[in-house]
Amino acid sequence: MTDANRDWLDLASKELKGRDPSSLNWDTPEGITIKPLYVADDLPPRAADELPGFAPFTRGVRATMYAGRPWTVRQYAGFSTAEESNAFYRKNLAGGQKGLSVAFDLATHRGYDSDHPRVVGDVGKAGVAIDSVEDMKILFDGIPLDQMSVSMTMNGAVIPVLAMFIVAGEEQGVDRSALSGTIQNDILKEFMVRNTYIYPPEASMRIVADIIEYTAHEMPKFNSISISGYHMQEAGSTLAQELAYTLADGMEYVRAAMGKGLDVDAFAGRLSFFFCIGMNFFMEAAKLRAARQLWARIMTDFGAKSERSKMLRTHCQTSGVSLTEQDPYNNVVRTAFEAMAAVLGGTQSLHTNSFDEAIALPTEFSARIARNTQLILQHETGVTNVVDPLGGSYYVEALTRELADEAWRMIEEVESLGGMTKAVEQGLPKMRIEEAAARRQARVDKGEDVIVGVNRYRLEDEPKVDILEIDNAKVRDAQIARLKKIRDTRDQKSCETALKALEEVAASGAGNLLGAAVEAARARASLGEISDAMERAFQRHKATTRVISGVYGEAYKGDAQYELIQKKIADYQAERQREPKILVAKMGQDGHDRGAKVIATAFADMGFNVDLSDMFETPPEVASRAIAGDVDVIGVSSLAAGHRTLVPELIGELKAAGREDIIVICGGVIPEQDYEFLQDAGVTAIFGPGSNVLDAANVVLAEVAGMRRNR
Repeated sequence: MTDANRDWLDLASKELKGRDPSSLNWDTPEGITIKPLYVADDLPPRAADELPGFAPFTRGVRATMYAGRPWTVRQYAGFSTAEESNAFYRKNLAGGQKGLSVAFDLATHRGYDSDHPRVVGDVGKAGVAIDSVEDMKILFDGIPLDQMSVSMTMNGAVIPVLAMFIVAGEEQGVDRSALSGTIQNDILKEFMVRNTYIYPPEASMRIVADIIEYTAHEMPKFNSISISGYHMQEAGSTLAQELAYTLADGMEYVRAAMGKGLDVDAFAGRLSFFFCIGMNFFMEAAKLRAARQLWARIMTDFGAKSERSKMLRTHCQTSGVSLTEQDPYNNVVRTAFEAMAAVLGGTQSLHTNSFDEAIALPTEFSARIARNTQLILQHETGVTNVVDPLGGSYYVEALTRELADEAWRMIEEVESLGGMTKAVEQGLPKMRIEEAAARRQARVDKGEDVIVGVNRYRLEDEPKVDILEIDNAKVRDAQIARLKKIRDTRDQKSCETALKALEEVAASGAGNLLGAAVEAARARASLGEISDAMERAFQRHKATTRVISGVYGEAYKGDAQYELIQKKIADYQAERQREPKILVAKMGQDGHDRGAKVIATAFADMGFNVDLSDMFETPPEVASRAIAGDVDVIGVSSLAAGHRTLVPELIGELKAAGREDIIVICGGVIPEQDYEFLQDAGVTAIFGPGSNVLDAANVVLAEVAGMRRNR
């Protein structure tokens, strides 16, 4: 210990009135101990020698970083129809945005045309509906695809969407070799957290490899995959889990491409990454630094010779889960801090969320604030004047090393199982992330993690926020009409021939799926028809749902309020000779199941009898399951605004079966403006974002007890 350290310890001890300064240490969810002071001794070996632009790229992938060129300003958006989305894009591009980032609706993600009966409540919700090349051409009308970088978040239906993008470019006069941008094409994380998969893991990995192969040969400017940790953090992962599992996914995709006979340096330079940036400011910056450092190590191990192959280039998006429905203007501040963390971490492009996205899709007003947040960062803060401002920080350099070491341990665990595909099939990453999410929820509910405006400094009167409402029925009707017109006017024989050829490529394993799909899209096959052709060969994946136990309860061990709800449930069971029984249900094509899983876990630990529905259920399927299980209450988890269509249908199904006694409650991203509508439809209670789970359990138990008493 240096003399300076001893001096500091003496002074700190006096300020703390004799208490040991180590009592100020803080343990992160990653298990990293944060000290109150970092000094030169905490710097990792060789940290002082690292430079931006040189492997392992800890300090950035380019020598000049933002001093030479600022990051790309992107906004992830899609609004119901191709026409509305196109108008939004063109306005944002005129306002200073430099790249497009397309959000698709849930029906498109899951490979369904807008006229499919399973997507009645999903068309045009949470993104743009794309059924055909004609929709894609409208989406980019007036936007020159040989000049504009386009990022598309698509995984399940990645083959038809990318095929339609290629054909839309052709018919705009742009050769595929001139198209630039990124397709997400990261299916492994879908099986872990996001759930917008279509086919089983093995078949899905073939799709990934075929796209990498096709773009390597035909689209040299296009990034064939964006390996995404974003949804892992949104689902509740720690930052170390997000880092480790994202890089482990990347390793699996590299192996898949090399398995197609591609040399690693032929495609690795077009791989990109996508990370979430939350509110742990310095940890997020350190995460991006650690990611670049580890990826350089990984790619060197794969035999990469090109320095470009060893560079981890990333897009970042500010956190959606950190946004709060309560006191929502606080979200402007949260997004600004998160954006700064991403920039100080060295991102190549950035999307900033709008402050109202915990409530609904962003309005034009909120989207402008989000975009201007980045422009202010670029032009007013001076952050672009210096390459890697945090380089050499004792704290940040130590954090970078700690995160890298913890992530590497997790990567080694995945590798010991045979790689990420095997780990996903065994459910390891999904289980670990769900456990982390339950622990996080317990800390928030107990007030250990402070959320301003939610569990501390709460407003008595919440401000009203204007929201964007989508007329789902109107959008769906318009999409169905366009689909009908395409089917009536296309050369049906050519279309059927192209679809049959695609099915044969899928079934035989010979040929390239994307190449075959381009021919089908050119013949005006719809997105659903292209997906169905592959499904006939691959089948549709159905996940097994389960509820983890003990994690939420362990976090509340010894808590008086938690023990009180457990006693109430035990008393109910003794009196009624049955536990209160709840079915936690997901309806429609929304795959975000963090909220449903946390509620199911927490309620089960408290003593409820919990059943968890399968993903992507219809209202009749949920009603049937509830009646067969004789549940007391159905808890519907909603995120993508399908509640206005699906919940009234569910209540109608219960009434038609004579089971009005089954209580229906709703939770999730539900705007307060929708509460009256849902209550009039028969919903008993509504729990918006940030609701305390313990409080919700007390409300549900009281409702169940009252209903049973009145039977």
